[in-house]
Amino acid sequence: MFAIISDIHSNLEALTTVLADIDSRGIKTIYCLGDVVGYAANPLECLDLVIARTKVCVLGNHDYAVLYEPTNFNMGAEQASYWTRDILERQGDTEDNGKRWSFLGSQPMRWTLNTKLGDLHAQLDFVHASPRRPINEYLFPDDVYTNLGKVNAQFERIKHICFIGHTHLPGVFLEDPDFYTPEELGNVYPILKEEKAIINVGSVGQPRDRDNRTGYVYVEGNEVHFVRLEYDFDAAAKKIYAVPELDSFEGDRLFEGR
Repeated sequence: MFAIISDIHSNLEALTTVLADIDSRGIKTIYCLGDVVGYAANPLECLDLVIARTKVCVLGNHDYAVLYEPTNFNMGAEQASYWTRDILERQGDTEDNGKRWSFLGSQPMRWTLNTKLGDLHAQLDFVHASPRRPINEYLFPDDVYTNLGKVNAQFERIKHICFIGHTHLPGVFLEDPDFYTPEELGNVYPILKEEKAIINVGSVGQPRDRDNRTGYVYVEGNEVHFVRLEYDFDAAAKKIYAVPELDSFEGDRLFEGR
């Protein structure tokens, strides 16, 4: 049994809510799909929790942007990247910041786990964005209707199951191709031996499916469970508003989950 979190984006209120729920279920192993930082106001605290609590964390595009340069970012995302970098350089204990930089710099772009899920042997790939371009390619639900070549290219690059984040839109892509929201699946997807799937776990810190609740998934046996939780988004937004270098829109969007 393990949990998968993604796209925390420096939202401490959302992350602590998710971790508390994971603990309440007795889940000891957590994997992270990246974008620990970006957008919101608590990058140091979120990094420390992810370092302490996750077994593996892959590199997200916002993590990459803080390490190197923001690429193809809008102004708000770019500002947040530079502000986060400045916080990591100027605030906090020097030794702790060294650990945070080391963590960001050591994240793999892709990680693979061969494991047994109940009676099923499964190969699980973990990336931030897509199987084809692990850091920055967006795989949207509508792509199953509008960009068949793009979707087919993703499935050619996986053997069984791939977990992704990046769009902040939870759900399951199947090879048909098709896409199912968690609601259409009853919030549970059973992993099958003969079926490839790309599973978006949603976003902890910035949901964008018009549901402002934080979200993650956990895997028990061969079933992937989608979880949504109420959290104090108002407090998270007020922290963003209090930082002049952060775009207030990143706080506004938390209220509507967009």
